[in-house]
Amino acid sequence: MTVPRGTETLEVVVVGDLMVDVMTVMSGPLARGSDTPASVTTTGGGSAANVAAWLAAEGVRTTYVGRVGTDALGPQAVAALGSAGVDVRVTTDPERPTGTCVVLVEPGGERSMLPDPGANAALDPADLPHEVYRPGRHLHLSGYSLLHEGSRQAATTALALAASADMTVSVDPSSAALLEQVSARSFLTWTRGIDLLLANEEEAELLGGSRDPRQAAAALGEHYREVVVKLGPDGALWQQGFITASAPAERSGDVLDTTGAGDAFAAGFLAFWLLHPEPETALAAGNRLAARVIGKVGGRP
Repeated sequence: MTVPRGTETLEVVVVGDLMVDVMTVMSGPLARGSDTPASVTTTGGGSAANVAAWLAAEGVRTTYVGRVGTDALGPQAVAALGSAGVDVRVTTDPERPTGTCVVLVEPGGERSMLPDPGANAALDPADLPHEVYRPGRHLHLSGYSLLHEGSRQAATTALALAASADMTVSVDPSSAALLEQVSARSFLTWTRGIDLLLANEEEAELLGGSRDPRQAAAALGEHYREVVVKLGPDGALWQQGFITASAPAERSGDVLDTTGAGDAFAAGFLAFWLLHPEPETALAAGNRLAARVIGKVGGRP
C-alpha cells in the first residue's frame, strides 16, 4: 500500500509532547543490581511529535504545537522535527528541561519507558497559536497533555479552539497507567463528543469498562463518533455505532522495538481517514506504518 493521493491537501495540527528518547536496547533481561550490556542511542520522541513526523512522511501538511526547555536538548528536538518536514511551533520554558524519556527495549522488542515530561507538563493556553485553528483542518491531541495536570488547561483549550473552528478532532489516550491515576470518568468528560478516539487495548479496557475490545469499543461509541482500538499483533478494529470493521496486523520481519508503533498507526490511519471514509483502508494504512516502525529502533520515520 502506498501513500494515498491527495494527502498534500490535508492540514493537521498536532498538540502535545515533544521528547528526546534515550533508547537502551538491552542484550538480555535486566540484571537488577548489576550490569546488562546494551546499545544506547538518542532519537526524537514524544507521542505527539512522532505522529507529526509520520504524518509529514505521508505527505500531510503538519503543524506541531508544544513546549521545550532552554537546555541544549530543546533546539536539537525542534531541529529534528523540523527536518522531518513539520512546521514546528514551540514555546521555550525558562524553568523546566526539555522532555526526556529513557526507553528500555527488551529482546523481542517490548519496551518500558521512564519519562520525565519536563516542559511538556507546563504547556499553557498562551502557547497555542490561534491562527492554526481553521475550518477544514484536523486537530490531533496527545492524551499526555490531558493526563498531566499542568498542561490540562492547554489541552482542553486546544479542543475548544478546534470545536469553534469546526475542525475534526482525534485524541489518543496515550498511557493506561496515567489514565488510572486521573480516572477514566475524568478523561471521558474532557474528551466527550470528539470525532475519533485512537486507543490501545489496555486504554480501551479502562475507558470502556470491558476486557473484550469490541465490547469496549461499543461502550465508547456512546462518547465518541468513531472509535479505533489498536490490538498490536492482532491488528486493529474500528467502530461507529453498530458498524464495525477490522484489519489484521501487517508482518514485516523481526520486531526490534515497539516504541512509537501506536503513533505511526495513528498517522497512517489519519492520512487515509481524512481523505476517504473507508475504515478498512485506513486501518490497513495504520498497520502498514506500525509494521515499519517496529522493524527498527526508535519511534520516528
